[in-house]
Amino acid sequence: MGEGFGPWTIGDGVDEQLMPLVSSANIATGFHAGDPNIMRKMVLLARDNGVGIGAHPGFRDLVGFGRRHINAPADELVNDMVYQLGALREFARLAGMNLQHIKPHGALYMHAARDEALSVALVTALQIIEPKLYLFCMEASVTYRVARELGQPVVREFYADREYDMSGSIVFTRRVGALDPDTVARKVVRACEEGMVRTVDGQDLAIDFDSVCIHSDTPGALALVRATRSLLAEKNIRVAGIAELALT
Repeated sequence: MGEGFGPWTIGDGVDEQLMPLVSSANIATGFHAGDPNIMRKMVLLARDNGVGIGAHPGFRDLVGFGRRHINAPADELVNDMVYQLGALREFARLAGMNLQHIKPHGALYMHAARDEALSVALVTALQIIEPKLYLFCMEASVTYRVARELGQPVVREFYADREYDMSGSIVFTRRVGALDPDTVARKVVRACEEGMVRTVDGQDLAIDFDSVCIHSDTPGALALVRATRSLLAEKNIRVAGIAELALT
């Protein structure tokens, strides 16, 4: 959410319509997209809709929307993420909210998923500054393993609008074309009911997850979310926030 900058918007510009349909929102924190005014607006919008908020730090790459890899030491990248987390945390405090989670964005997310040094440095920092903050990541990632080993709360993601390979990782892409809403909805429901996803090479893969991700900059994102929520409801699959799940 909030992946614009100044007068520019990314994707369909439908954050206000999407927010009531989600339980958690990843809010851009200024490096790949977002700015202080947009961050403040998104936090208030989430608060008004009862949505949990998370920092969505990315590479320092506004031009590339954070989807180009940047070679930098792990400590430098963690410093960038802590900086961005702190910015959103203050806007959350200003709105009387707490941060729920953190989820690296784009190429930084994929870098952490396979890089031991970065994942260890990130989780170690979180253990000091926010030991109860949920870290969103793929189960098939170094990040997930490190978080479990070091005791950081973790949420495993399922990507509704991305392809999977047989390793259980998503196939990273800088640009996604329009997707069929019904196909995406059926993909999510099958993952929920059967714990299976069809990979990019046509094979079935077992997958476990706690949260479903749909990118707001995917063309037609609003239709994807609406179709998915509708089919989940039809199948009596309830969408709940992390705080609610933690109580059960």
